[in-house]
Amino acid sequence: MTGVLAHAGVRLTTEALIALRHIALTDHGNPTMTALPGGFLTRKRGQGVEVADVREYVDGDDIRHLDRGTTARTGRLHIRQFQEEQDRVALLVADFRAPMFWGLRRAFLSVAAAEALTLIGWFMVESGGRVGLLALTTGAPVIVPLRGKTRGMLDVIGGMVQAHAHSLTGLQKGEDESWTLEQALVGVERLTPTGAEIIIASGFDQQGGGFSDVLDRLDHRRNPRLLLVTESKAHEMPKGWYPFRLSDGRQKRVYLAQTEPSGELAFQKVATHPALVLNASDPVEQTSRRISSVFAARYVA
Repeated sequence: MTGVLAHAGVRLTTEALIALRHIALTDHGNPTMTALPGGFLTRKRGQGVEVADVREYVDGDDIRHLDRGTTARTGRLHIRQFQEEQDRVALLVADFRAPMFWGLRRAFLSVAAAEALTLIGWFMVESGGRVGLLALTTGAPVIVPLRGKTRGMLDVIGGMVQAHAHSLTGLQKGEDESWTLEQALVGVERLTPTGAEIIIASGFDQQGGGFSDVLDRLDHRRNPRLLLVTESKAHEMPKGWYPFRLSDGRQKRVYLAQTEPSGELAFQKVATHPALVLNASDPVEQTSRRISSVFAARYVA
């Protein structure tokens, strides 16, 4: 791949996404997904396996949790208290359909979406969670099953790079299935357990008439979280005529007049659901801080 298609803002590389691990762990002093609306999925599994404290026995305590060592040393009954285990599970949904392959300054929207999901994914696996991938492409989707630890995140990164390259090549050849989001997300529930986070990074173009129903359905037993990847600095483009391609392949030209800059919104509504707005032109370090601090300020006590 040569020329403009080899630019870092146009294509994804494994090395670049792996390097985001340091940024993710540096910026996210609070758990990343705690900041997203709804927070981490926490499945309580009884007493768990990690001892949190040892205290004296009181009437009603379960004698099976007796701490024999402390009881023997003190001559008084002591029991162990356990931390509840957390099962943090997230399916990262990367939109690599045709409307995501454009950008004004730093990177394509598709690249920015992959970066945002990778930042979240790195923090999740380092916090003991599991991540998987559903990458929506110009053809068949790429699916990476849920898995934890570094190996799981490396599998997700490999899937992203593969899917992004597939879409980029397909668009060069004029191949595009033109999936709507509604169509592309059919059966997404089967990829995750009940209660899992489904984090969708997209420009949310070509949603399909039933996309709102899809999100509402997911909201019953999963937790959909939306990242709206866009270019919020379009006002900086010089005024004039610009070509663009419609979803049916026809070419059009529109006139862009310069407008006054307006303040950036932290959240916008997408099919009645809140979505964090991310600017593809922003440096990835700024995106990382926005994901962690904007949500944290609003949702974390």
